[in-house]
Amino acid sequence: MSKKGFIFDLDGVIVDTAKYHFLAWKKLANEIGIDFSIEQNEQLKGVSRVKSLEKILAWGNKEVSQDKFMELMAKKNTDYLDFIASMKEDEILPDVPKVLNHLIDKNQAIALGSASKNARNILRKVNLIEQFEVIVDGNDVTKAKPDPEVFLNAANSLKIKAKDCIVFEDSVAGVQAANKANMVSIGIGEKDVLHEASYVFKDFTEISVAFIEKLINE
Repeated sequence: MSKKGFIFDLDGVIVDTAKYHFLAWKKLANEIGIDFSIEQNEQLKGVSRVKSLEKILAWGNKEVSQDKFMELMAKKNTDYLDFIASMKEDEILPDVPKVLNHLIDKNQAIALGSASKNARNILRKVNLIEQFEVIVDGNDVTKAKPDPEVFLNAANSLKIKAKDCIVFEDSVAGVQAANKANMVSIGIGEKDVLHEASYVFKDFTEISVAFIEKLINE
């Protein structure tokens, strides 16, 4: 049986930490007198903390000093860390463990490829850290998706060729990064948004063991 590299993004694929980013940004925005909606939060997905804060300040027509800006960014991160500190195993998205366990049973290589600097911390909280042979997160890369750096690093660390890797992603930028790396891209989310992916599933409950077998043997 062939050995493939399976690379997973974290936020929106294994766990849904987007809600905690939303709560932390909302708390911050409200404290400085700015309304903040779920619709606006959608525009911050996959966007850096600096750019996110710039957008929020622009929406609220507010200007702050550089020092205040740094202080607000730190505060948002602290609030976010407070939210994720209470994460538990029940926050793993449905059927993710089923897929991971099947890959482990079949002796496949498993990596995490995430922009999050808190990836290791979150995987520990939800008891999944042991499942990953390799973790490449925001501390290990200099270029953001759609640059393929994060996935290429993961493939190198797994010692598996890029063309033999399969990436699970929920963002357009992530799917584009996987495609640029010449990997099979599997979108987790809406077909009309992630149409550039090789395959798209609403979530892992739609992914059968037979499909995973097909990926391993292709």
